[in-house]
Amino acid sequence: WQKCCAGGWPSELSNPQYSWQCIKPDADCRAEGKENFVPSFGKETLRTTAVTPQFEQNMDYVDFIHLNILEKKVLNSSEVSVQYLCSKPCIINLEAVASSEFRTGVPVYRRRWKDEKNLYVSRTRQVHLKFPSIMVYRDDYIIRNSIIVHSVILYAWISHKSVSSYDVEQNEDYQDAVAKNYTFLEAVPPFERPYKDHKVCLQWGTDYLWILQANRIPQCPHESDGVQFLKFIYASSGEKTGIVKKFEQFENRELETVRRHQIDYPMFTVSIWLYLLHHCEKDLCGILYFIDLKEMYSTPAVFLNEEGYVHIQMHLMRGDDLAVKTSFSLPLKQWFRLDLSFKGGQIEVSSVGKNLKRHHHQSFTEDFYYDDTAGYFVLGGSGYVNGIEAFFGPVKYYRLNVLETEQISNPLHDKETVEQIELYYERCMDIQEIVYEYRYTVRQGEKARRSCDYENYYLELIHKYGEKSKCDAFMWGKELREKYHILFKLLQEMDFSAPDEDESDTVLEVGRRIFEKVAKGLSSADGLSNMGSSLPLLVDSSCCGYHKASYFLAVIFETGLGVSVDHKKGLLYSLVGAQGNERLAVMNLGYKHYQGINNYPLDLELSYAYYSNIAIKTSLDQHTIKGEQAFVETIRLMDDELLKAQTKENGDVFMWLKHEATRGNAAAQQRLAQMLFWGQQGVAKNPEAAIEWYAKGAIETEDPVLIYDYAIVLFKGQGVKKNTKLALELMKKAAAKGLPQAVNGLGWYYHNFKRDYRKAAKHWLIAEELGNPDASYNLGVLYLDGIYPGIPGRNQTVAARYFYKAAQGGHIEGTLRCSLYYITGNMEDFPRDPEKAVIWAKHIAEKNGYLGHVIRKALNAYLELSWHEALLHYVLAAETGIEVSQSNLAHICEERPDLARKYLATDCVWRYYNFSVSQVNAPSFAYLKMGDFYYYGYQNQSKDLELSMRMYAQAALEGDSQGFFNLALVIEEGNSIPSYILDHLEIDQALHSSNTSLLQELYYRCWNNSNQESISPCSLALLYFYMRVFWNNILQSTLIYFMGTFFLSILVAFAVQYFQSLSGNDLFILIKSSKVKPGILDLVEVPPNSNFFDTQLIFCSLRRDG
Repeated sequence: WQKCCAGGWPSELSNPQYSWQCIKPDADCRAEGKENFVPSFGKETLRTTAVTPQFEQNMDYVDFIHLNILEKKVLNSSEVSVQYLCSKPCIINLEAVASSEFRTGVPVYRRRWKDEKNLYVSRTRQVHLKFPSIMVYRDDYIIRNSIIVHSVILYAWISHKSVSSYDVEQNEDYQDAVAKNYTFLEAVPPFERPYKDHKVCLQWGTDYLWILQANRIPQCPHESDGVQFLKFIYASSGEKTGIVKKFEQFENRELETVRRHQIDYPMFTVSIWLYLLHHCEKDLCGILYFIDLKEMYSTPAVFLNEEGYVHIQMHLMRGDDLAVKTSFSLPLKQWFRLDLSFKGGQIEVSSVGKNLKRHHHQSFTEDFYYDDTAGYFVLGGSGYVNGIEAFFGPVKYYRLNVLETEQISNPLHDKETVEQIELYYERCMDIQEIVYEYRYTVRQGEKARRSCDYENYYLELIHKYGEKSKCDAFMWGKELREKYHILFKLLQEMDFSAPDEDESDTVLEVGRRIFEKVAKGLSSADGLSNMGSSLPLLVDSSCCGYHKASYFLAVIFETGLGVSVDHKKGLLYSLVGAQGNERLAVMNLGYKHYQGINNYPLDLELSYAYYSNIAIKTSLDQHTIKGEQAFVETIRLMDDELLKAQTKENGDVFMWLKHEATRGNAAAQQRLAQMLFWGQQGVAKNPEAAIEWYAKGAIETEDPVLIYDYAIVLFKGQGVKKNTKLALELMKKAAAKGLPQAVNGLGWYYHNFKRDYRKAAKHWLIAEELGNPDASYNLGVLYLDGIYPGIPGRNQTVAARYFYKAAQGGHIEGTLRCSLYYITGNMEDFPRDPEKAVIWAKHIAEKNGYLGHVIRKALNAYLELSWHEALLHYVLAAETGIEVSQSNLAHICEERPDLARKYLATDCVWRYYNFSVSQVNAPSFAYLKMGDFYYYGYQNQSKDLELSMRMYAQAALEGDSQGFFNLALVIEEGNSIPSYILDHLEIDQALHSSNTSLLQELYYRCWNNSNQESISPCSLALLYFYMRVFWNNILQSTLIYFMGTFFLSILVAFAVQYFQSLSGNDLFILIKSSKVKPGILDLVEVPPNSNFFDTQLIFCSLRRDG
């Protein structure tokens, strides 16, 4: 009241529909208005106007209106008490205005009435508020979409109007209001509202369906603009692969609105932890950059240059790009955090670490263009740029906020691993320095000795064949010599008198020699027992940059191979080996992140970064005939036929093939050449010998495949001098014989040698019609490069379809292209699917020849009964994630449990069969093994009947009759199979509701998937089932007595006749064989002279174990 007289209350309500005024009270308001003042029951705030009476000159009565609501909630049962006074004929108005997420200021309730008689009298009227159903009731079968109301304001006002103006629009009427008031109503959340009684009767099915979902309350996930881009440490080797991340629009509409508004005025922050090993060797190396839908760099693009400075590139609104270089360089071999903030045209860059804090600010007059949903981010390398040689720590991305360094929450979580990485490289610097200095000392001594010797023949012989120079007088201290005594001893045994070579090559050579010495010892007859003494040498080898040793150490500590399990050290050497580009170490990390095992987080984007690295190398390695490579073959140790087919250069199989090839057998020449060229079937890789057989076959036999193969090696000069002219003649000759790959080869010739794209496309179209995947890929390349004859410009969509077709045919590069499309999601025909991208890249990576070499060494050792070597190399291969090695290792551990218990700290059988069944290409016997483990309980593992049935069902789906047989036995033992497993097996539960019907179906499928030409457990089980059903039916009939007498007579007669003829025939009995898989029964012949009565025949039911 004092405030009123002091000068009025300004209105702050920003509703354009109403015009609020400041009320200037009369000077005498305190004297005359006090006794007429009625307290307001409405909400009185600074926004309230016209609550107090508005006085006019010479008036004793002032109009007013007040609202009183007992329960201020938006309910259909709400009742409002309206108290008002009119000094003239008036119209009283009520209006409720609601605001939701999508609209504001929407009228949802209106009521008005006239009062012409009761003037100068305060009156009260009760009004029942009625709101739309979607505001006050929960969703049900009729109200499908109730709305979330943010606020509801109930307005009330009085206007002096004549009766004729009653129908005038309210917004016009409101301008002349003489008294006003309003109050807020509290909105009720949708799931706290009652259901509406619609007074209708729903059909039974509709009503039941609604009851099932009536009380389900959907939970909206918490959404923030702060995203953890990377949580785990990533080892970046500096290759053209990295982590691909794609961000979608915000689900929260408010956040998405902000993001859209910031496209032309970006506000975001990125925080990256780094341990940098080297600056960029040339040009720029990728740290973090965004690639748009047109496969062009966009904002931001952060690179590292040769001098260690950060190069930042931005895409401007007008379409061109700007770049800036920081004023400071990044430190090496030290953990630090690189923070980048972008605000409009402003860039802030800071590097923070131990005893490190640097800052750079850059301003531009133009704003940047930034849309983080129109493309994808890359951390590290890609097809466009090499990555940095570093370890990435946690990476945090704030999509909508600019933060100061102190405000950023991005800590280093795994501090132990971070510290171990620092300690590892500090130790390695000592070792590398020792090697450098030792080599330099020996070289200087050799140089001084030569300068003192007179040149004569005798001294030349001593230098050539005598003892090599070594350094006996150490300049290193005693403590250092004792710490690295094994390294010094090995250095004394090495020859450093070779011509001048790069220092890094010398250190790497030392590492290689140390490793070979250790590997030879571990592969000996009792080598694994010396694991403890081998570890220091492997560490020295790793420090010298020979990262096969790093992978050995990773596997040794991860699996406890001859030592105690140490997951931290296993992780350390896995990261170090992967950063050093050791193929098996990279695959190991890719596999661990793909499955999320051994405390490695499940991260498909991180897994793809590793697998794609090796997949690219696999494509390149196949064109390189040098190196320790072998063809990756799927040879299982349980497959006796495949094991017998393995051979060597002096083996029977190889000698027979060589004999047939010499006689001119084209098939033998072709097989022999393939074995030698790729190192298949146990034969050592020998490209030179293979080419001789290719040449011999091409000239002598006129075989189109041999002609084509020989033409290819002549074109590429693999193991032979290039001869393009002869190669072209041979290729045309093979193509004339209708060989699809030769037709494709002609297209390849015209493309690469003649640049005649029209002829190339013509030949590739023909080859593609003949089913050649290489031709499909090549056509895709023409479209991708925009050089397809008659079609201007690039067409990535058509190119991608050709690549997919090539991938379906097993083409390596085509599969790689498709995996990239799946991880980026930039192609309309390839929706983003990181899991599929990983599976496709993993498939190619597992064809790598260096992995094949390790698998071949393991298999050869197994065939030679060299158990320690076989166990070592199968563990190395299995930890990369290749399934065939995992199941083979589990088999070895079953075959030699004493060896596994002695040298492996992990449960080998359980671990690797478990790994095997988690693969997409797991064999059925692995499912059966795991099913038995879950059924019976394996050592420390508890029984789990449901998991057991799932494993049996999966084996059945793979076409293994044993899976159906075991499921049937589960039912026979009184258990029931869950409905989802039956659905998975496509067994109609409506048709097979009883156990008898279900057993019949399972036994029938068991028999149908087994060898139907011979007696099998499934056929016997099915027969026994039918006999039981038949017997049960007879027992329930009156013919039982007659049938029993009849069958007994026949059985006695048959038995007498059978025993009389027994001496002249062989007797077969059904027994269990110990040399086959569980559940497989053999027929074993009993010699004719055996005494039948000395043989006990026991009829027993078929069991799960056979």
